[in-house]
Amino acid sequence: MMSVGQPECDSAAPDRPRGGALVRRHRLSTRVWHWVNAVTLLVMLMSGLMIFNAHPRLYWGEYGANFDEPWLKIGTLRNTRTGEDSGFLQVGSRRFDTTGVLGLWKDAEGRERRHAFPYWATIPSQYSLSVARIWHLAFAWVLALGLLFHLLWSLINGHLRRDIHVTRAEWNPRHLWHEIWRHARLRFPTGAAALRYNSLQKLSYAGVLFILLPLMIVTGLAMSPATDAWAPIVTEAFGGRQSARSVHFIAAFLLIAFFLVHIVMVVLAGPFNEVRAMISGNYRLPKEKGE
Repeated sequence: MMSVGQPECDSAAPDRPRGGALVRRHRLSTRVWHWVNAVTLLVMLMSGLMIFNAHPRLYWGEYGANFDEPWLKIGTLRNTRTGEDSGFLQVGSRRFDTTGVLGLWKDAEGRERRHAFPYWATIPSQYSLSVARIWHLAFAWVLALGLLFHLLWSLINGHLRRDIHVTRAEWNPRHLWHEIWRHARLRFPTGAAALRYNSLQKLSYAGVLFILLPLMIVTGLAMSPATDAWAPIVTEAFGGRQSARSVHFIAAFLLIAFFLVHIVMVVLAGPFNEVRAMISGNYRLPKEKGE
């Protein structure tokens, strides 16, 4: 889901490549981690939605049950006047009609179902909490070990220091606003400059690598009763198991938001060139103005 690449060309060198040149952009380790991570997060998201179907409500605090007040819930509501059912998503006191998508939808055979998320968005497609947990926990190991290996290897080869580290100048609000304005006008870097990450890329990648992914792992541990036996402080740090569950889902949907923005940027920057770079490592530098 993330194009956290490691440029192999030094764009500051005198013989730096020019626009139109085919260069090596992503190392093999980065490409393998990128695609493994993409599949892992997809499986964990879909199995996580099935787990959510078992109790489609989110709470703050230690406890949460049917008669407690959730801050988010998905369900089915019957209209007492018409006798018809409708699906809904409720956040706080705001309720939204989601009939046909969330809460009330039809399966592949056309039968009405009353689970929060539809069959096409979950693993497995038929309701099974136990099977979903098996998938989720198995790929949680892949996520945790893959992230650990990637961070250690990136530390060793200098990727974090060279490509992800945000300098003091890049934290400047004026500089950040300039980058936001350039992105809003779809002004993408050309030539050798395309090999360097801008400040927005660095901040987003750092946020995923050091905040969202670790947060997903830690809150996953906090939700496990077994964690109370060896590290109760993990659950206590989030104010309770239900709060950890809420943070877990919020982090998951922030990752989805990152993925959607990432896909849009890939499409706008040239999908063939970007995807080729993440498969083969080869990237053709965008031509500069006048070339």
